[in-house]
Amino acid sequence: MKIFFSGIGGSGVSAIAGFMADKGHQVSGSDRLFDADPSNHVCLSLKSNGITVFPQDGTGIDSSPDLAVFSTAVEKSNPDFQRASAAGIRIRTRPEYLAEIVSTYETVAVAGTSGKSTISGMLAFLMQKLGISVNFIGGGRVKQFRNERNPGNRLAGTSGLLVVEACESDGTLVNYRPAWTILSNLDLDHHSISDTAAMFEQLSLNTAKRTLVCTDDANLASCKIKEAVSFSVEGDSDYKAGDVRLHPLRSDFRVGRTNFELSLPGKHNIYNAMACIALLSEMGISPEKTATVLPEFTGIERRFDIHLNDGRTLVVDDYAHNPHKIGSLIKTMQAVGSRVCYIFQPHGFGPTRMMKDGYIKVFSEGLRDGDSLFLLPIYYAGGTAAKDISSDDLAKGISASGRAATVIHDRKEIVGRLGQWDSYVVFGARDDSLSGLAEEIAKRLR
Repeated sequence: MKIFFSGIGGSGVSAIAGFMADKGHQVSGSDRLFDADPSNHVCLSLKSNGITVFPQDGTGIDSSPDLAVFSTAVEKSNPDFQRASAAGIRIRTRPEYLAEIVSTYETVAVAGTSGKSTISGMLAFLMQKLGISVNFIGGGRVKQFRNERNPGNRLAGTSGLLVVEACESDGTLVNYRPAWTILSNLDLDHHSISDTAAMFEQLSLNTAKRTLVCTDDANLASCKIKEAVSFSVEGDSDYKAGDVRLHPLRSDFRVGRTNFELSLPGKHNIYNAMACIALLSEMGISPEKTATVLPEFTGIERRFDIHLNDGRTLVVDDYAHNPHKIGSLIKTMQAVGSRVCYIFQPHGFGPTRMMKDGYIKVFSEGLRDGDSLFLLPIYYAGGTAAKDISSDDLAKGISASGRAATVIHDRKEIVGRLGQWDSYVVFGARDDSLSGLAEEIAKRLR
């Protein structure tokens, strides 16, 4: 099949495009990000995989593609969409097409407002290490899957099993028909809690086998999930983590009589691991077997990526972008050092507007006297969003609580003030240049 992907640089679209290329289909695409930066590493990776990349001006589409798949960030006024429509090509959005792919496999759908990238990537890694030739389409990049042709967000296996990250952002996960579903947590992110809860309930109804639910999450506990398999760290459940020991950069815990080591920090990652342990156990893989390979998992790109750890200073890059994720990140950083410099870039004007109160609350409650917060301008990837909110609105609310919050418009201001803190964490979604900022800070501090 010949498929064109518009918005192919996005994490979700690039994963599907690469996956279909790996499966032998003829793939091409475009992205305005690549128009501005042809040397982008995702662009280079796609090209090395035999994918042709065109400008996002409609020139990549003629009458020959069997299908045109569009990122939800690509407007209908875009030349690619206009050309595909005029040519009568079958059109699908990225989530619509993913739903079609899900239906052709025995799929594990990993959903939740936080943790789904790590859970899906960890699960695919564990399955691969346990001898299952699994298929995987993720939103995050698994570090150990990366190579010249694959940024780490996919696997094309030979089995009929597929692990997918099921994002609730556009609501289309209600169209998925998976064999298994994992629900990690439920909080405010792309939609209201009640709207997301309704999506999760429908996804569970569509699930052929079992739905696995974290029973420690109060919002999930209110969802009507029939015959759920439960996992937890605090409360009672079918699969409960006990004897939890949180170290600065790793964790240990026990499930039943089996001891587990996790090479990732933070309580939130124990929840992520418990989702995988429970699912694999339900599929007939013993906890003892899972325990032998779990320590080998080194994580997802931009999820607590350490750029410097010399015993005196720690520099971290992270994807945390909603209040729940940020709260978990802050708790993890508090175990590392007493003076932390947080550098946060909100993403999108719509999401920032919706989560404004949550942002103010999590920073006001989480920052300590020795900590500082620097807010970068809201990340804007293009489109028609109303720019009626700014990082200044967040800073005013946080500062009113007595915490140190400052907006900076030039990242060089950060680099010029290094040395005042023990640890530095750069975080925010979608903008890979934040990793470059973390690396620049690390270089200056070495």
